[in-house]
Amino acid sequence: MRASLIQIAVDPDEPVGSRRERAASLVASQRGADLVVLPELWPVGAFAYTAFEAEAEPLTGPTHEVMAKAAAEAGVWLHAGSFVERAGDGTLYNTTLVFSPEGERAAAYRKIHRFGFDQGEAVMMGAGEDLVTVPLPRTTLGLATCYDLRFPELFRGLVDAGAETLVVAAGWPERRRAHWTLLARARAVENQSYVLAVGSAGTHAGVQQAGHSLAVDPWGEVLAEAGADEEVLTVELDPAKVAATREQFPALKDRRLGLAAPTI
Repeated sequence: MRASLIQIAVDPDEPVGSRRERAASLVASQRGADLVVLPELWPVGAFAYTAFEAEAEPLTGPTHEVMAKAAAEAGVWLHAGSFVERAGDGTLYNTTLVFSPEGERAAAYRKIHRFGFDQGEAVMMGAGEDLVTVPLPRTTLGLATCYDLRFPELFRGLVDAGAETLVVAAGWPERRRAHWTLLARARAVENQSYVLAVGSAGTHAGVQQAGHSLAVDPWGEVLAEAGADEEVLTVELDPAKVAATREQFPALKDRRLGLAAPTI
């Protein structure tokens, strides 16, 4: 199974419409991949809080339209990163979209853990409530976004729901890049799952992005890692390795906490 992680650069001088078309072109060029993944809030920039209101769009707005077309053109499953969604009641959400190779929307995930410590995203956006998994022909994706990576209970819930490949779209800052790599590997090891962690390059509202998107296998080994600049990272995954790892080292079967109480 081939996955292409598109670590797109966000330039504040590039119009959002132009970046949408550029991202669509990058996706369309990945024909032959099984899964393509974009980072968090790439249309506007994860730290560009002052632009969130102006650039918010409905679920089926311009980003949805362009990404659906790109998925169909490439014939790939597309995790289209996230964008600023404006719901019908006016609430903003940090929302991820996943499209099938036919360009049909397969899932939408609203980010549960909002970053900002009572500032920025944490006060400007609503919190999602639902864990989202997406069955693909050879694996099941579990969706998470950036700050979610610090909350292991979310990932455990995704695994309990059948996830085998955990996808984290992010706009992670360079100053905490060590945490990015550490946490991605930890989530892979503790859940015995693949982790595809896709960040962005460039600078968002003065915040330098970490880049360094990476693919981690169920044993925590880094299969591939990008650099700091815009890059398409392509990696081959073996979906059968998840089940094999869980059978060879059945740690998940020994869980004692967080499980439903036994019936009597």
